[in-house]
Amino acid sequence: MRFDLPSDKIPTAWFNALAHLPEPMDPPLHPGTREPVGPDDLSPLFPMALIEQEMSPAPWVDVPGEVIDILKLWRPTPLVRAERLEQELGTPARIYYKDESVSPAGSHKPNTAVPQAFYNKAEGITRLTTETGAGQWGTSLAFATAQYGIECKVYMVRTSFDSKPYRRILMETWGAECVPSPVADPSSPGSLGMAISDAVADAAGRADSHYALGSVLNHVLLHQTVIGLEAKEQLALAGEGLPSVVIGACGGGSNLGGIAFPFMNDAGVRLLAVEPTSCPTLTEGSYGYDFGDTAGLTPLMPMYTLGADFMPPEIHAGGLRYHGDSPIVSALVKAGRMEAVACPQSKVFEAATLFARTEGKLPAPETGHAIRAAIDEALAAKETGEEKVILFNYSGHGFLDLSAYDAYNQGNLIDE
Repeated sequence: MRFDLPSDKIPTAWFNALAHLPEPMDPPLHPGTREPVGPDDLSPLFPMALIEQEMSPAPWVDVPGEVIDILKLWRPTPLVRAERLEQELGTPARIYYKDESVSPAGSHKPNTAVPQAFYNKAEGITRLTTETGAGQWGTSLAFATAQYGIECKVYMVRTSFDSKPYRRILMETWGAECVPSPVADPSSPGSLGMAISDAVADAAGRADSHYALGSVLNHVLLHQTVIGLEAKEQLALAGEGLPSVVIGACGGGSNLGGIAFPFMNDAGVRLLAVEPTSCPTLTEGSYGYDFGDTAGLTPLMPMYTLGADFMPPEIHAGGLRYHGDSPIVSALVKAGRMEAVACPQSKVFEAATLFARTEGKLPAPETGHAIRAAIDEALAAKETGEEKVILFNYSGHGFLDLSAYDAYNQGNLIDE
C-alpha cells in the first residue's frame, strides 16, 4: 500500500500556479506609498532570483541541480494508501496520503527552505532571519542554512516557544539562534504576524541579512509543488486516475498549495483547504488588501484576512495561527475553484488519534486538520456508496507535539 518513486524522478521544474489562475491577481502594494511594489522594493529582504519567481508569468520554473542534490536526501516522499483507516471507517472511498514527515525536519517545509537558502547563498547573503509558529518552519530553515553555511536567527511565537521546547533545541542543534516573539512584550503569547515583524525588522537593518518566509508568498508555494507533482505519478502507480478531492491543512497555505496546485487545471478534482475554527481566515475572513505582519512592515497583499492585529487563541496547531492566507490560495477560493472548511481542535485530535491507532503514524496538530477533513469525506462516501479517491497531505509528524496529545488523552483539551 506504499508507492515510491526512484530518486531520479524528483520533479525538475516547479509548477507555477500564478501563471494558471483564472484571472490575473492584484499586485502587492508598498506599505508606505500604497503603489504596486517592484523588484527594488523587495531587494532589501529577498535575493533577485526569488523576487523573479514571486512575479514570474512562466508556467514552469526550473529547479536548480544543486537544490535537487539536497532534496534527494529524502525525496521523492512516499504515497501511502490508508487501508486500515478505510477499514475502520467502513468506507468505499480509497484514502491516500503524501508522507512529507520523512524529511530531516519532519515536515514539508524543507522543500522551500533549501531553495531559499541556496538562492541567498548565491547572492552572497551570509545570514537569514525568519519567524516560526509551531517550529516546523524554523527547524526547516535551520536545517537548510546548515547545508550552506549561513547563519540563521528564528523568532518563534512565544506560546509555541514555551510549549514546544524540543523544536527550539532542534534549531539550535543545526546551528540556528531561536528567541521568543514578540521581543518587545514578554507578556504577549505572540502571533505569526508579530514574529514576522520582528524578523523583517532584524533583516532590514543589516546588509549581510535577508528575510526568509515559510508560507504565504508565491515563490514559497511554488517550491512546494514537488509534493503534488510526485503524487500525480504515484497515483498512476497505484492504478488510480485523478483523485476526487485533494485536501491540505491551511494556515498560510504552503502545504495546501504544494499538494493542490498541480491539480488546479484538472476539471472535476475538488481542492479543499482545512483551517481551525479558532482562526477561520478563509471561512469567516474578508477578502482585501492587508499587511502580512502586525507592525505593517511588509507589503499589503490581496488575501482573505481576519485583520493583521488579530490574536488567535493559543491552539496547539501553531502553524495555522495566521491572520491571512496566500494570495494564490485566496484567489482560488474567491473564484470558487477551491473550497474551505473549519474544524474545532477537539475534532481534529479525535481524527489524529484515530489515524495514529489505525495507520501507526502520529500526525502534527496541523496535519490533523487534513486528516479530519479526509475522514469526513470518507464518511460522506460511506453514506452515498461513492468509491471516491481522497488524497491528503500528511504534512508533518507529531513527535514534538506530545504535550498536545497528553492534553487530549487526559480530557483537558479545549477547542479555543
